[in-house]
Amino acid sequence: MGNSSSLMLRDEEIDEISRDTEFNRNQIVRLYSRFLSLDKKGQGYLERDDFLNVPELAVNPLGDRIVDAFFTLAGDNEQKLNFRQFVRILAHFQPINRGKKNVLNGRREKLRFAFQMYDLNKNGYITREEFKVILNSMVGANITAEQLDKIADRTIEEADGDHDGRISFDEFCRAMEKTDIEEKMSIRFLN
Repeated sequence: MGNSSSLMLRDEEIDEISRDTEFNRNQIVRLYSRFLSLDKKGQGYLERDDFLNVPELAVNPLGDRIVDAFFTLAGDNEQKLNFRQFVRILAHFQPINRGKKNVLNGRREKLRFAFQMYDLNKNGYITREEFKVILNSMVGANITAEQLDKIADRTIEEADGDHDGRISFDEFCRAMEKTDIEEKMSIRFLN
C-alpha cells in the first residue's frame, strides 16, 4: 500500500473491518493512522488518558463520560481498546444509511451509547442523582441548585414510565422518540 500507517493492517483485516463496520478502505486506513497517533506509547491499544489528551474531549464538559461510554461499549473492563474495538465504536457515529442495516450505527445503538453516558454506576438505570451529575457538568454554575433539582425531577418524572424513580434503557428510548438522534450522533467520516 505504500502508506506507513497501513503497514500493520493486512488486506484481509481491512476487508473484515469494512464488512463489520461499513467503513471503506480509505476510512479504515485514516482511522488506523489516527489510532496510531493517539497511541503515543506504541502499545497497540488506547487507554483512557489517550482519549483525554484529545483536545476536543479535554475541553468538553462530557468528555470523561464520552470516554467512559467508549470503554463500556467495548465491554473492556481492563480499560484498553485495540484498533478493532476503536473502529467498531466509531462505527456507531456513522450516518445511518436507510438502504442498509448496520447493527453498529442504528438508532437503538446510538441511544445505548447516549444512555451509557448518563448511567454512571452502570446498573442499567439513570437515577435522579446520576442525571443531576451530568446536567451539572453541562451547565455548571449557570443555574442554581434549586433549578438543577427541578430539571432533574421533571426529567425523571416525564421519562419514568413505571414510576420506580429511575429511567431504564427502554424508558430512555421512549423519551427520546422525537429526538433526531441519528443526525445528532453522526459524524461525517472523510473518504
